[in-house]
Amino acid sequence: MSSREPTSSRVSVVIATRDRAPELLGTLERMSQLPEHPRVVVVDNGSRDGTPDAVRSAFPAFQVVALPTNRGAAGRNIGARLATTAYVALSDDDSWWAPGALDRAVEILERNPSLALVAARVLVGPQETIDPTSVQMEASRPSPVSPGARQVLGFLGCGAVVRRDAYLSVGGFHPRLGIGGEEELLAMDLSAAGWELAYVPDVVCHHHPSTARDTSQRRRLLVRNGLWVVWLRLPLVAAVRISVERLAGTARQPSAWSGAAQALAGLPWIHRQRQVVPPAVEAARRRIRSDERDDLRRTDGRPGPGRDSDHQDPNNSGPKSGGYGDHFSDQSDHLAAGRPGG
Repeated sequence: MSSREPTSSRVSVVIATRDRAPELLGTLERMSQLPEHPRVVVVDNGSRDGTPDAVRSAFPAFQVVALPTNRGAAGRNIGARLATTAYVALSDDDSWWAPGALDRAVEILERNPSLALVAARVLVGPQETIDPTSVQMEASRPSPVSPGARQVLGFLGCGAVVRRDAYLSVGGFHPRLGIGGEEELLAMDLSAAGWELAYVPDVVCHHHPSTARDTSQRRRLLVRNGLWVVWLRLPLVAAVRISVERLAGTARQPSAWSGAAQALAGLPWIHRQRQVVPPAVEAARRRIRSDERDDLRRTDGRPGPGRDSDHQDPNNSGPKSGGYGDHFSDQSDHLAAGRPGG
């Protein structure tokens, strides 16, 4: 990027967190060592463990916003509004960027003005296992934005770089969703607004999932949000079919029915805010799912529990974090750990 502004003036890292000071401080230490030297904005979702003061003491150059209540994923919206850079890298308190990843993401975004989001290749844990969502994204059709890139309709919230103006123009993360599959709605809204999203495997993010989480609550939110998203954005027939299939796939999980009850309680506001995506976006969603189905056939893979079929398609309509994979499986729940406010 020698011919352009330094990356530090083009991208900010926004992290939302709650009650995970030890994990967050470790993450910030890694962020402080990045060669891109990005601006960092930490949005604290009402922590009770002294997180804001700990961050201010250890990293005085980083901006800290202490919210009085837990805004969940919507806390990232506040950080994005405060970031004055053209691009915002979304991270969790237990995820961080590989050296050079932000530089590469900014380079791709600046070269492709219709691109709103770069989804990273997420490596999980000390073993650096590829996140299943990243694996599924690699099965999508090629994107012209970069060699090896793929067209996607989703991303992982712990590892994505967004065009700030595009992100804010569609409202960012919906405040009602909290944490758990919240990326799916944002991905649909960006696409409906005419923006492109791409998975770029050489933009790498590391994710070491925190053990500080409420598994039952997370599963309830995954079920609730998964239903809310299809009710908010998909055509009626598809929304009904996918709802039935998602619930059938999670029938053995007690928390799933609690999540379904919460979803039903939200029907009045869903009805008021329902806005079906354009036919082109729905066609893209189905095409991506078809690509995943073909990849499963090539690898003799079998879908896990909780994936809806959509005319015998064994894959979910969207990832655990926005368009791929299994919203409600144990694996998904484990890999989704560490979300802010979870």
